[in-house]
Amino acid sequence: MDRISRLPVGVIETILCLLPIQEAARTSILSKEWRYHWIKIPKLVFIEDQFQVSTDRAELSVSNKPSKRRKKAKRSKFFHAICQVLLIHEGPIHEFTLEMQVDNSCVDIDHILLHLSKKNTVKMLKLELDDMYDGYRLPFSFFSFRQVTEMYLYDCTLFHDPSSYEFPCLTTLYLRRISTYDKTLIRLLSSCPSLKRLSLHSDGATIIGCGGSTIVDLFECLPLIEYLSVRLYTVECFKPERLPKKLPTTLVHLKCLRMKFFCFSHKHGLPFLVPLIRSSPNLEKLQLVMEDIDWPDEEDFGSFTLEDYSDIMFEHLNELEIIHFGDTENELDFVKLVLAKSPVLKKVRINPHRCIDEDEAAEILKILVCDCTPCASHVVDISVGKF
Repeated sequence: MDRISRLPVGVIETILCLLPIQEAARTSILSKEWRYHWIKIPKLVFIEDQFQVSTDRAELSVSNKPSKRRKKAKRSKFFHAICQVLLIHEGPIHEFTLEMQVDNSCVDIDHILLHLSKKNTVKMLKLELDDMYDGYRLPFSFFSFRQVTEMYLYDCTLFHDPSSYEFPCLTTLYLRRISTYDKTLIRLLSSCPSLKRLSLHSDGATIIGCGGSTIVDLFECLPLIEYLSVRLYTVECFKPERLPKKLPTTLVHLKCLRMKFFCFSHKHGLPFLVPLIRSSPNLEKLQLVMEDIDWPDEEDFGSFTLEDYSDIMFEHLNELEIIHFGDTENELDFVKLVLAKSPVLKKVRINPHRCIDEDEAAEILKILVCDCTPCASHVVDISVGKF
């Protein structure tokens, strides 16, 4: 018996989990001892682009690109392989990943999710379903994954809302281009009492605001949130209202805040960011990914001044990062504010907009270092440049 075969079963399963599922299956021919190892691995990953099938050369088009017929045949074999694996699999499935393009194959995905929900052992579910049109409509079996702790949904739609459901163990939720109603999203978040990490990368084009939900309603669903990544345009999905100076719900657990497509001149920029910061007393990391386009004709929704936000304090902030920094007056003043109001800040990273050259980046760094040294001498790492 070889050395690898003498390894503990748990170690062998870990090794097999690192292999593509087809390669893991091929280990069954190594020996009798290896014949059934792969059907017990708890992590299953199916990626359509990496799925290999043996085909006749005659099926290839002249341009060496898959024909519709060949693509359909490959899709059929892909689903057949998934079903075969699920049928012979023994033991719990803790992690399940499916990455593919969606067309009229949704019924096959429905069957897969139904099978997994009946096992009720999945702790990490990832559905990356590339569909630029309607998106994959999540079936009712989706609400049966009560043991799931991590969920990643790409290009999915969620428009039905069962009267009663809950994801009691879910701590991490990643939503990208998910199509739903504002009230359904609020209902989903409310059903996750243990949620600590949320990435909400959708906007008004996918989240339909018809239920009268507000941003305040959104944050009331996140009492335990520790990590929050959200697009600025998500704000447009909710009922327009003047945000309070501070949110009614204090996000005492929030340690990391990431804002994508942020813009100080956008009408929802500062009115959304500032109350959120005021309501996050224990924030440790702040990252702003600025809108990476030029805004020469953008309406001025009010200039940023230090006096307007003199009450803000970043008591626990130790890292600030701004990506696509545009060197506008508002952006520079905001950095100065953070430097002045962050007594434990250690690291500042400024990634300039593509239109800013090295000389301009050096000038920005000079301004920050010279102007803010008296109030930010504790900062040990401040850099401006491409990284």
